[in-house]
Amino acid sequence: MSERAGGVLVERVRSRLAATGDGTGSAAVAAAVRAESGGVASDLDVLDALRVLREEFVGAGPLDALLRDPRTTDVLVHGGGAVWVDRGTGPEPAGVRLPDEAAVRRLAQRLALAAGRRLDDASPFVDGWLADAGVRLHAVLPPVAADGTCLSLRVLRPAAHDLAALRRMGTIDAGGEALLRAVLAARLALLVSGGTGTGKTTILGALLSAVDPRERILCVEDAQELSPRHPHVVRLVSRPANIEGAGGVALRDLVRQALRMRPDRLVVGEVRGAEVAEMLSAMNTGHDGGAGTVHANSVNEVPARLEALAALGGMPRPALHSQLAAAVQVVLHMRRLRGGARVLDAVGVLARDGAEVVVRPAWTRTGGWTGERAVLGRLLAEREVAAPW
Repeated sequence: MSERAGGVLVERVRSRLAATGDGTGSAAVAAAVRAESGGVASDLDVLDALRVLREEFVGAGPLDALLRDPRTTDVLVHGGGAVWVDRGTGPEPAGVRLPDEAAVRRLAQRLALAAGRRLDDASPFVDGWLADAGVRLHAVLPPVAADGTCLSLRVLRPAAHDLAALRRMGTIDAGGEALLRAVLAARLALLVSGGTGTGKTTILGALLSAVDPRERILCVEDAQELSPRHPHVVRLVSRPANIEGAGGVALRDLVRQALRMRPDRLVVGEVRGAEVAEMLSAMNTGHDGGAGTVHANSVNEVPARLEALAALGGMPRPALHSQLAAAVQVVLHMRRLRGGARVLDAVGVLARDGAEVVVRPAWTRTGGWTGERAVLGRLLAEREVAAPW
């Protein structure tokens, strides 16, 4: 069978399966192939059609191999079918291509359906979670996406490194490892800040792996990323609403539930909305050693970022600064270098500046220790932990 004839057969089979609702298993596809070919298709024709249709109906189709690559962090499909992949050093052409805009749209809609979300002209964009694949999905349809359907797949692999492994990788040096262990021993509450893909979750998972095994850790996450090597971890994961808009479980609700589960340390995997109010409130109820991650461009900008998030939950600015001053002591800022390496870029301490809270660097990767090291030393001494310098 010619390539053109094979393409016509595949299109007819696709239409038949959609019309009959017979399913997309191999048996149903094979039966549809033989029916649409008049029963004269050879076994090779059936296998070719099965291969093509499997790519459309199973997993992420031609993107599956990219997503399985352990180096892949992101797979991006531009309008028209161009595919880019980020393997840690920035996006580059992937060497595969979806055939046309219609194929990109079909794939985006199928993945959205697998995530329990709706993607059509009435709802032209979607943000979902493919739990089986460990992938965060985002898609936008035309005309919102002017050049054609855009699909973004973020691979979220469990962060299971320990501090020693991060030191070997160059994320932290020996002095940084000693400092982080002292912060853990003192049960100081901390936030890990940084941009997307800078290693916030990785270093948080490493820190949790070093927590005393007698402590009970409650992790609340939007997507299941944290996987610390610790014997007593309970993980709660939020759930988006289904296609009908029902059944959703918000992160802020899980924070409240976690407080009733006897946590020694409460961890919010990523603070990205109104749950910041519940997290800070929890850290002010005797739960020392809490932690979370937040997007911010620098260690100094963390209070402004938290202000914006708190506003989503109706928390007034003065209340946010009051809670923050009492709840958090240390900020760790992560950065991704031009070559792709992820490093601890700064360690900050919180201080009052009138009615507001500011974060002042005590150490930076490029400048070393600052005068705020004394503040960090006092925080450790108050918890009877010796400073590691």
